[in-house]
Amino acid sequence: MSLATNLSVDAIKEILSSLANPHTGRDFVSSKSLKKLDLVDGIVMMEMELAYPAKSQWPLLETLIREALSALEGVREVQVRWTTQVVAHAVQRGIRLMPNVKNIIAVASGKGGVGKSTTAVNLALALAAEGASVGILDADIYGPSQPMMMGIQDRPESKDGKTMEPLENHGVQVSSIGFMIDPDSPMVWRGPMVTQALQQLLEQTNWRDLDYLIVDMPPGTGDIQLTLSQKVPVTGAVIVTTPQDIALLDARKGLKMFEKVGIPILGIVENMSTHVCSNCGHTEAIFGADGGQKMCAEYGVEFLGGLPLSLSIRAQADSGCPTVVAEPKSELAQIYLEIARRVAIKVAEKAKDMSSKFPTITVQKT
Repeated sequence: MSLATNLSVDAIKEILSSLANPHTGRDFVSSKSLKKLDLVDGIVMMEMELAYPAKSQWPLLETLIREALSALEGVREVQVRWTTQVVAHAVQRGIRLMPNVKNIIAVASGKGGVGKSTTAVNLALALAAEGASVGILDADIYGPSQPMMMGIQDRPESKDGKTMEPLENHGVQVSSIGFMIDPDSPMVWRGPMVTQALQQLLEQTNWRDLDYLIVDMPPGTGDIQLTLSQKVPVTGAVIVTTPQDIALLDARKGLKMFEKVGIPILGIVENMSTHVCSNCGHTEAIFGADGGQKMCAEYGVEFLGGLPLSLSIRAQADSGCPTVVAEPKSELAQIYLEIARRVAIKVAEKAKDMSSKFPTITVQKT
């Protein structure tokens, strides 16, 4: 049923101000998504801008807007142009942003073997698939796994002898110590050497205009985690765990570490939530149930999503073609895309970085 009202720009804005984006819960006007609106002979033309990458969701959002505006009498056509504008957000106090990197997201776990690296690589690929410029820093110096997961075997090049170019596959830039060592060679390094290597990988890689840099952290709360929290501008952290009590015990330690150093927790991802039998389809929570959700409720953080224990996730990551690019339309890939979207929205909700607005002050003797 059409609304009996005079068709005008104000009437259209009124509809949009009462229409909520299902991903954020905010309307398109107060959230400043509506950038331009024109009305010519019953044709509504608008430009919409999102602060997070979501190319796959543009048709859904456009249908939502078109159906809402169809209630206005006189609307003949609705044309929507979508854009994405990811900006830099605030980090720890006293730490300046890196050049060419807007937001750094740490993917961490208190315990090894919970699928943290697999989550990190699929999160990066999902953000890239949604239209963002993304990089991965493999911060696990002792056990780098991103070269295998990203299907990269080359060595990085240096154009000036001081810095190196990131390698790239599946549309994502990657830097890892694994590119520079023999895969079978153990890293027998003490803490100071490891932290120095991490800083060099981060600062001496010529990242090319990244919206997000995903940092695949080593497990635990040791030297690398401390260096990251004290010297690297981190926008937020994602904690990966399994429902198992022993994994949750260590995940809590990781969460508390980030809280102590002033890095916001963007949310928790629960891996291996359930196991589905490939023969009969029976579902069983072999590592426990709802552990991640309970931890989120306990600490007041968002539950980003849960992944089942899946043979395909493991096999695809091992082959260098992770799930998001191997089977982009699969149910598992859609879960990763939803998790990535929730992470990006949480980042977009953080305070914007204002350090670039202020000039650098230097004191000179005259």
